[in-house]
Amino acid sequence: MPSQITLPIVGVQFPNARGVSRRFAVDLQRPGDPVELRREPKNPADPNAIAVHTAEGVQMGYVPAERAPFIGMMMTRGEVTAIFQGADDFGAFIRIGFDEAPVLPEPAAGERDEPGQRGARAAPEPGKRGAGDEWWPDEEGPEFGA
Repeated sequence: MPSQITLPIVGVQFPNARGVSRRFAVDLQRPGDPVELRREPKNPADPNAIAVHTAEGVQMGYVPAERAPFIGMMMTRGEVTAIFQGADDFGAFIRIGFDEAPVLPEPAAGERDEPGQRGARAAPEPGKRGAGDEWWPDEEGPEFGA
């Protein structure tokens, strides 16, 4: 079982019912900021839904539906903590630790932060994939049979 995973925050583009927008809440976060995971068992779309909120209580989105049952189970079994990992033009990511404090991963070789980008990586060289091109699951996750 992995001790930490990175997950995208889904639904960032949708508005909150009240208060600031989800995108605005994401834009105010910095890598390493604590985030709160809240179960929503009465959510009509998914009783396993887990909302992602800033430390100030503003919703940024949700844990992906395919990962919510696992994260919910881990929340029941023990301590689960999460931090904001980063954002790009398409969304945002969180880092979740199971029974340990999550730590931001090191940038991949050749990647660096651009000034003014909140944890997003610089544009890749032509012909190379960048961190913002799409989300890649952790190798320890269930997608790889671990």
